[in-house]
Order: sequence, then C-alpha cells, then structure tokens
Amino acid sequence: MAGSDDAALAFAREDEARTAVADCLAATTTMWLPLYGVGAAVLVGTGAWFRDRTRARSRARP
Repeated sequence: MAGSDDAALAFAREDEARTAVADCLAATTTMWLPLYGVGAAVLVGTGAWFRDRTRARSRARP
C-alpha cells in the first residue's frame, strides 16, 4: 500500500500500531470484565457485612 514513499510507510506503520493496541485493550477489557464485577461484588458484600456486624454489636450493648 505504501510502496516506496517513506511518509506513507510511516503512516501505515503508525496506523497498524494503533489498531493493534486498540484490539489488545479491547480483548483484555472483555476478558477481565467479569473478574472486575466479581471483585466489586465481594467488596460491596464485605462492606455490608461489616456494617451489619457493627450495628448488631451496638444494639447488643446496654
């Protein structure tokens, strides 16, 4: 496509590099997204459990 034109060749290489990075980021995000969701659920659940335990202890004290 670029032939022997140096500017066109440089542009084609940069374009291919951008496309490769975008594809890699998209694949990585898609692959790890369920794990991020599970991690967020665990953090929220743990926070709710600790809050519930704190409320239960404060109500049990006379």
